[in-house]
Amino acid sequence: MKTIAKQTKPRLQSLLDVERVFPDEKTCIEYMIQKRWNGKPKCPRCNSEKVYRYSDNKRFKCPACDKQFTVKIGTIFEDSPLSLQKWFFAIFLLTAHKKGISSCQLAKDIHVTQKSAWFMTQRIRELMKSNSFEKKLNGTVEVDETYVGGKTHGKGSGYMQGNKTPVFGMAERDGELRTQVVKYANGKNLKPIIRQNVSKDAVLMSDEFGGYKDLNKEFKDHKVVTHSKKEYVRDDAHTNTIEGFWSLLKRGIVGIYHHVSPEHLHRYTNEFEYRYNSRKANDADRFTQILSQCEGRLTYATLIHK
Repeated sequence: MKTIAKQTKPRLQSLLDVERVFPDEKTCIEYMIQKRWNGKPKCPRCNSEKVYRYSDNKRFKCPACDKQFTVKIGTIFEDSPLSLQKWFFAIFLLTAHKKGISSCQLAKDIHVTQKSAWFMTQRIRELMKSNSFEKKLNGTVEVDETYVGGKTHGKGSGYMQGNKTPVFGMAERDGELRTQVVKYANGKNLKPIIRQNVSKDAVLMSDEFGGYKDLNKEFKDHKVVTHSKKEYVRDDAHTNTIEGFWSLLKRGIVGIYHHVSPEHLHRYTNEFEYRYNSRKANDADRFTQILSQCEGRLTYATLIHK
């Protein structure tokens, strides 16, 4: 039977499976060594592979830079007093739940404080962001903007409400989706994002919003549906894909998180974007993918802007 160190893709269908496959801290450490360094630990500071392991099997020593380190150093787990097992539970729960999981519920499930659970989920969401895209969206790409925030009665709608935050999205039909929180939803802000993320050979689909004017001059084609005239589908012209994603995002925020502050909204959109783009993957695949990209830190001071 394979050891856990060799199981780079363990079978995980429920939280009970996570507890069975990773029953203790030692097992989690061995898995991280395999996942992060392919079974051969190296110094995260100087990348030296000539390292020594202490008898406690938790710490390593690098003779080159004379520093000690663990598998947590240089990852989202760094400086966390919580066990890797609890981190594994949190990652599985956040990625497996279709609409996410609140910090209050996570705190109860893994026996930590709500503050710790909130910090954990924000760190995990940081891993979900789309760091770089070598391949631009192509084919038929729908673009649209939405506004996320509380209700302000009697003060207009969309950008007219001061407590709404604009989010811009681009969805390749039967492909990936990308989102970005913007300060203002206008042509000056949106067009550079489209140019950066969408191939010139793509056919764009949008509503009649003025910020998308003249995109047909830069891309293969640009088809517009006039929502103000109750036109939502015209042949293959529609924005139903991206609008369906907005529904998922808002239902998740309203139903699970209830309120998301503007300064943290981009991390929540990262979460829903990641879940949408990995919709064809199973829970185990999402879990292993997040752990494979766990390098990078998000300190609490940075998170709360101190």
